This record gives sequence, structure tokens and C-alpha cells, in this order.
Amino acid sequence: MSSEINQTIPRATGLLVIEVRNSNPNGDPDKESDPRQRSHDQRGFISGVSFKRKLRDLVEWKSAPVWQKLSKDLGLTEENFCILESRDRGFKDVKDATEAWQKVLQLIAKEPEGKAVNNKYWDARLFGATFLESGEEAPAGGKRGKGNDRKHIRTGVAHFPIGLSICPIRIQRDTRTKKASAQEEKDRGMAPLGYRIVEHGVYSMPFFINPTAAHETGCTTQDVDLMLRLIRYAYPHTRSDIRPFVEVRHAWYAEHTDSLGSFSEFRFIDTMTPKRKQNPEQPSSDKLPFEDQYDVPKTQPEGLRMKNFRDLTESLPDWCSKTS
Repeated sequence: MSSEINQTIPRATGLLVIEVRNSNPNGDPDKESDPRQRSHDQRGFISGVSFKRKLRDLVEWKSAPVWQKLSKDLGLTEENFCILESRDRGFKDVKDATEAWQKVLQLIAKEPEGKAVNNKYWDARLFGATFLESGEEAPAGGKRGKGNDRKHIRTGVAHFPIGLSICPIRIQRDTRTKKASAQEEKDRGMAPLGYRIVEHGVYSMPFFINPTAAHETGCTTQDVDLMLRLIRYAYPHTRSDIRPFVEVRHAWYAEHTDSLGSFSEFRFIDTMTPKRKQNPEQPSSDKLPFEDQYDVPKTQPEGLRMKNFRDLTESLPDWCSKTS
């Protein structure tokens, strides 16, 4: 991967406005897969890890329509856009996860500063990567043990914090049944209170693009371009039975006028976050349109020095077309 275009990666700030209707956008394994919810104010949240997983899946599924379309548009090659956070680690010929991990360790040892890893994995270049290679696993010959532990830590260019619901959420729990059981000794199936969904919620999830990290990970404008194009497809193309109706309604994006930062990211996010019109401490309803319940900003914030202000669900920054 060329590093010549690293310097052109813009410093950017964004905000995803995600609407959820009768779906579980992100289950909590500590609460039997209940939709994630803060205990002190009952507001729901979606982890950044969950959202990035969907972007990773769209790139990993090489035979699916999203990758087929975008890879053709951008001229991407499969071998440089593997996914590190996957079971086979981008190695088609491995038998299991252990063998895949050993191949990753070989890549780490192959070139200094993890360049071989970065060249192969899109998510490592974009989101960063952390490895703790223990002495017992390290391919370097000779010594073993804690003294031979090696770390590979790279912070990423793109960051997605948690997405928080504007209002508290109401969780609905139902029991689902099916005619055929998944257990041999039973003639029908049942999952008591196994279907757990948010009736309605609007979540705001900030995201940030930090070009300073690009020199460490080898991230390029092409990597960022792909991510920006994927955002609108994150939920409709990873839809599931428990998450049938989730959509990024708006994906606000703005670039700073210089690489050091030209406006307050807090102010941008506060300005573009929807506000509940009435009863802000009550859950919103799936019976009313989104815009009837929330004031949704749709224009560029005043007084902030920025460029390329966009809603990524409708258009991309001008420079994106230049990588096609």
C-alpha cells in the first residue's frame, strides 16, 4: 500500500443519526441480550465496536453486492482489503482459528513496524490493531516467557464512540415459539422472553477521522473513502431477525480547514444532534414519524470553519470521486 497519499487524509468530524424501530440494535451479553441501556437514565446505547463490525462484515463478504459494487468503483483488490477481526484472518486455506492466528504472527515477524499486517488488513489500517504476542507464541527463535512478550499496538485513523439514544428507551420482551424444535427430545421449540427489542429510539453516534495516526497504520484516502461509502449500507445489508428495522437516517460529516483542527468537535456534535420536541424524558413511539417527534438539524452549523459539509446518506465529499 502506498503511503504517498496519507497526508491528504482530511481531519473530519461526523455524527450518525440512527433510527431503531422494533429492533435490537446491539444486545448486551451481560443482560441476556437485552438492548444495551444505561441504568441511571434508561437511555439506550450502541457500542462503536458493534457499528464497526458491520462495516468489517461488508468488506469481508467479498461475494456480496456491496463489496462487488464498491470494489469495482474504487478499483480495490481483495488481497489488500482483508479483515483482521475475522475467524480466518483473511487466509482462505486455514483449517481453524488457531492456524489463522499463527499466520498473523508470521506476518508480524515478517516486516518491522507491522507493515505486512497493515498492507493486508483494511480494518487494521483504518481502525488500528492491538496484539500481545506472548513469549510462548512468538516466532522469534530462542527465549520464551514474559521477557519475550511483544506488543503490536496501533491506534486507528477512524474512531466510533458509543451512540446514545436521545430519550430513554422502552424494551419489549416476548417469547417466541416454532413448530420444529432445535432439541432432539422435544417436538416444538420455545425461547422464553428471548425476543428483546427497542420499541423506538433515535441514537446519535459521533465519529472522528484523525489523519495523525495514518503514518503509523499506513491508512490511505482510499481506505477512508471506502468507509464513508459503507456507512449508509451498514444496517440494511447486515439485517437480521432481531434487527430488521434499523437505519442511518443521517450521517453528518464535516472536514476541518486544516489538519490540526479548525472547529470545536463538541460544538459540531451538539448542534447536529436531534432534540425531542416534547417529553424528552419519555420514550418516543414507533407510531409517529421520526420528524414529528424530533427536531432534526439539516443545515451546516454557523460560525464553524469547515468544508465539505455533507450528509453521507445522500452525497460524498468531492475528493472521494478522485479515488475511483
